[in-house]
Amino acid sequence: MLNTVTFPAETPSDLPPILIVHGLYGSARNWGGIARGLAKSRTVLTVDQRNHGESPHLPTQSYPDMAADLAEVIRANGGLVDLLGHSMGGKAAMQLALTDGGLVRRLIVADIAPVAYGHDQSHHARTMRALDLTGLTSRGEADRRLAATLDDPGLRAFFLQSLDLKAGRWKLNLDVLEAEMPKLVGWPETEGRWDGPALFLSGSKSDYVLPEHRENIRHLFPDARFAKIPGAGHWLHADNPRAFEETVRIFFNS
Repeated sequence: MLNTVTFPAETPSDLPPILIVHGLYGSARNWGGIARGLAKSRTVLTVDQRNHGESPHLPTQSYPDMAADLAEVIRANGGLVDLLGHSMGGKAAMQLALTDGGLVRRLIVADIAPVAYGHDQSHHARTMRALDLTGLTSRGEADRRLAATLDDPGLRAFFLQSLDLKAGRWKLNLDVLEAEMPKLVGWPETEGRWDGPALFLSGSKSDYVLPEHRENIRHLFPDARFAKIPGAGHWLHADNPRAFEETVRIFFNS
């Protein structure tokens, strides 16, 4: 089963847990701040998806596989959740709702649509794989080495959260993630319909969820609503965490 981190509710309620699903090259730990904030009134679960973090390294990374992984976690934690997925995690969440919708009470899809994209991210896998890990003893030194091939300090910090310095290895299964990239930027054209409350939450500066995507979204999720986080791009939960957390809280506690 996927590695799962539990944040018990400070004030328990009758509502089911919130399950947060990270995106490509991410991990459960990326969502710790948001999870702790939401855990004031709800139990929150975060997971490492397959081939990420402390979860098993497996030979595939398809959306049906990821949805099955999430279903196993949900059944092990009471059988019902409010589900939040970002980017790749949002597609996995949509796949689960469409194919095993009884496990989901409410759904938030963060900055992604059920469509194929041209945003190939395999070059990042190659960049991480090319990093010389010999003799690394600090994250600062790792950052300096990575800066030689990656200018963006935010991306470097994000990727380096998945570097195991003690073991001298990446916690990401980079070979599989690169090989499966066509599936990850694509969409499996899943047939189905999920009639529960769904919120498609986008960054106001992001171009991942466009007006022309709404017809397809509403075909699959008839009760879909749309909102934007001001001043945020694709990493909306990091760009404006207060607005993101409050929006998630209001929708899930309705």
